[in-house]
Amino acid sequence: MINPSLFLRRAIQGDAIITGAMALLLVAGAGLLGPRLNLPVTFLREVGIFLIVYAALVGLLGTRTMMPRLAVWAVIITNAIWTIDSLALLFTDWVQPNLLGQAFVVAQALSVGVIAELQYIGLKRSEQTVVAG
Repeated sequence: MINPSLFLRRAIQGDAIITGAMALLLVAGAGLLGPRLNLPVTFLREVGIFLIVYAALVGLLGTRTMMPRLAVWAVIITNAIWTIDSLALLFTDWVQPNLLGQAFVVAQALSVGVIAELQYIGLKRSEQTVVAG
């Protein structure tokens, strides 16, 4: 268990909020977004449903006074994999997004990558606090 720094706590909570917003956008707006981005509506909805669950779990972690180190690492690694997989998706034949769709995928991938980096920094700060304290 770690005593999370305020930085880590905010990075985890911010992830939950941003992910929840994206989840709602994808679930509620898949029918509008799909044709504009040239991405499958079903795919967008399913990703949105997954993100609802993920946001809830990350949000729950963000409420903990003490956070399991393994859980924090799981969030960071999941975000890193999400970033890589999102970018890799553009190089497959599984989807063929138009230019706007490609920009959407890249923008969300980079955003998730930044969040993962912030969480990693926050974890390191939390670990330094424990060692120094």
